[in-house]
Amino acid sequence: MSKRSKVKICIACSPGGHMVQAKQLAAAYEKHEHFYFTFSGPVAEELGKSATVLTIPNIVRHNPLSWIVGAILSGYIAIRERPDVVITTGAGVVVFFCVFAKLLGAKLIFIESMARVERPTLTARLLYPFADLFFVQWAGLLKSFPKAKYVGRLL
Repeated sequence: MSKRSKVKICIACSPGGHMVQAKQLAAAYEKHEHFYFTFSGPVAEELGKSATVLTIPNIVRHNPLSWIVGAILSGYIAIRERPDVVITTGAGVVVFFCVFAKLLGAKLIFIESMARVERPTLTARLLYPFADLFFVQWAGLLKSFPKAKYVGRLL
């Protein structure tokens, strides 16, 4: 069995501000095979005109059925695509995908939102144990994530 010679990168994030931040990192992934993982909707449709975008329905915090559907579809996409690296800026829709990809051998890079100055996001707290690289953009968050890298403003 031959191993791919190219790195396959997934950019996993919800649409909106998380996607804007992830796209600001394009120089880090655009020269590699890559795809976006997000939830279905107008942003994904528009991005899909110029990039490979794989979607699932949004996972709603207070709807356990959406968690089950999201977990199954995330697992299926992770198995089918087998990214080598997952770069994520959050939010919740990416948690299952990131965990499945990590279990399949992907390296996970998490970048906490610039908007989170004092308190971490739920997504960051859930994915911190799985992350190979974990970046915070405010030094105060090192209290919550002692192994994180503080690099100042990335995005």
